[in-house]
Amino acid sequence: MRKRAVRRKVTRLEVGGAPRVREDKLAAEEPLEIRLGGRSLAVTMRTPGHDIELAAGFLVSEGVVAQREDISTARYCAGATDEGVNTYNVLDVQLAPGVTVPEFGLERSVYTSSSCGVCGKASIDAVRTRSSYDVAGDPLVVDPELLAALPDRLRAAQEVFEQTGGLHAAGLFDGRTGELLVAREDVGRHNAVDKVVGWALEHEKLPLRGTVLMVSGRASFELTQKASMAGIPVLAAVSAPSSLAVELAEEAGLTVVGFLRGTSMVVYSRPERVGR
Repeated sequence: MRKRAVRRKVTRLEVGGAPRVREDKLAAEEPLEIRLGGRSLAVTMRTPGHDIELAAGFLVSEGVVAQREDISTARYCAGATDEGVNTYNVLDVQLAPGVTVPEFGLERSVYTSSSCGVCGKASIDAVRTRSSYDVAGDPLVVDPELLAALPDRLRAAQEVFEQTGGLHAAGLFDGRTGELLVAREDVGRHNAVDKVVGWALEHEKLPLRGTVLMVSGRASFELTQKASMAGIPVLAAVSAPSSLAVELAEEAGLTVVGFLRGTSMVVYSRPERVGR
């Protein structure tokens, strides 16, 4: 298995001081090709680790699967080296008998980067995947004081960030108690969310009713879609959401909270879910 952090020699400079060469750790970034039934579906730039969760979460967000039983197997394929070494960068997922691939089939082979997520979809309508779960009907009401504590709790769970300073994180919290259910790190925030959703799929916890998804950085359209597809009623971020993220949240009945810093926050949709 590939490492999540790699060592490199770097030169540290300070104005007026002499250069110092030392060893540092960098967040690992490698491509992962996700195959469905032996055919390529997507390639994502990710931090190695929890790859099966990543693939499973991606398939949930694409509307391909909705429960653990929908996936038969997931295995790494032999690498493309001359020696046939397994690079652990190609993962093939086999669906269970009777589970059909949506209409887009496998013709929409997509590339996802660590910064922007899925690129190349024909239109916004193509990514408005309909959730199997009723997010709008989730009765969760979250205490603002509980929300305010989540960024620090997520930050404390970022083990690789402590070593590299270069990873995004996504954490799933119980919306009533504030308990951290799972946290995942990755160079791509969308990958971190997929790993969280994939964890939930593997542990048969979908839909994720009564939970809060806390993410580092901003709340994008894609992250809002992933939360909706997993049945998560509240998406919280330390930075701002995009206009499309809020538009989709309103459409899906999902609460988006942005600029969650210290004791302040901004609620962009479904504000009745935030209160005492």
